[in-house]
Amino acid sequence: MKDRQYNQKLSPEKAAEGINAAIVNSKALLDDALLLFDNERYERAVALSILAIEEAGKPSIIRSILLEDDPKTLKKEWQNYRKHTEKNTNWIVPELVSKGARHIEEMRQTVDKDSDHTQILDYLKQLAFYSDAFSKCKWSIPKDVVDKDLAKSILEIAKIMVGKDTKVMTSEEELILWVKHLKPVWKKDMFKMKQALINCYQEAEELGLMEKGITNNMVKFLL
Repeated sequence: MKDRQYNQKLSPEKAAEGINAAIVNSKALLDDALLLFDNERYERAVALSILAIEEAGKPSIIRSILLEDDPKTLKKEWQNYRKHTEKNTNWIVPELVSKGARHIEEMRQTVDKDSDHTQILDYLKQLAFYSDAFSKCKWSIPKDVVDKDLAKSILEIAKIMVGKDTKVMTSEEELILWVKHLKPVWKKDMFKMKQALINCYQEAEELGLMEKGITNNMVKFLL
């Protein structure tokens, strides 16, 4: 199976297909998690909530893949696409927002390599799925680890991460603009990348590809 996994360049058309597949699947996983929670199957509700968070993290990685040409970099990005901890980096965003974060600089913890938040969520997913033995051979089973309050908190995060029905930079037309504006400055000067992102959103808004006002929110977030 692994040797059949795709790891080459993406066109805007194929990127849009992948992004929308992830969005559809993240919503389905969230629906299943809600169903399990309502039936008091809290440990599995947590596990599927985390899977929904991971699936919701795929679109941003796909947009990165879309900007790459180098085979080695492409291979690494596709590894990130399939790596659990690379897809859940933003799960702490709701907590950061609740503490007042409103600017990109206040979100740095999401990409901080010294932060263990990605491993924590992946570890919780393992505890919600499997039995295991810990220090002094103390056995753990999911139903003893996950309670209703924990399940509810992770489920609420998943709801935020899966988000509204309205998404941006998901259609082929939007992604063509994404490549047009971002590729020339990708992984170069940070200010130029921010400005390119704003220009991309501005053109998409002018063409009627996204709602009015989104660009202004992006400007406030980035600059």
